[in-house]
Amino acid sequence: MPAGETTSAKNVPSRWPPSLLRTTGLGLFSAYFHMTLSFLGQLLDEISILWLLAGGYCIWLPRCYFPAFLGGNRPQFTCLVAITTTVSTFLSFLRPTVNAYALNSIAVHVLYIVFQEYKKTSNKELRHLTEVSVLLWALALSSWISDLFLCSFWQQINFPYMHSIWHVLISITFPYGIVTMALVDAKYEMPDQTLKLRYWPRDTWPVGLPYVEVIGDHKNC
Repeated sequence: MPAGETTSAKNVPSRWPPSLLRTTGLGLFSAYFHMTLSFLGQLLDEISILWLLAGGYCIWLPRCYFPAFLGGNRPQFTCLVAITTTVSTFLSFLRPTVNAYALNSIAVHVLYIVFQEYKKTSNKELRHLTEVSVLLWALALSSWISDLFLCSFWQQINFPYMHSIWHVLISITFPYGIVTMALVDAKYEMPDQTLKLRYWPRDTWPVGLPYVEVIGDHKNC
């Protein structure tokens, strides 16, 4: 979460560099795959998405959704996620469909959490952000499914761009989804802190990338 003007600099920087590194890796592997259209490129692209989502799980999943046997311990939960993701990564080289199942499982679980939190909250900003995130995800998924099953139709009408539309929409969905989960997590673990939802480049623009400004940040992990 980008820091606000009065944010403590000791806590935020230690959390965002790994996410930034994974996001950069995802962009590089995705570019490699679409330049080469190779099987290795596809695996690297999908695996980088899996690890990006796993990193988000470790950082922003509220502890109330942890498995009961972990007792709300985030380091143990991080180890569990890392082990599961590592196993899925190795299995995807043996059976590539494993990665697709893993990604879909994460998507379904995140949607479940978002739905539960949407019902609980009266925060208008969080509700609006949730609605936009789910809408963007639904549009992106529709584009992907349409490209997968109606590819011949789009070729017949000379509109072979559905996969490109999928990439554009999902690249916008990720920051919205991440900020949504960050706000949900902060509600539980930073209840005494002041959080402000902001948009880049300007809050007043009708479209922008969301981020959270944290005043007096301290997250108890």
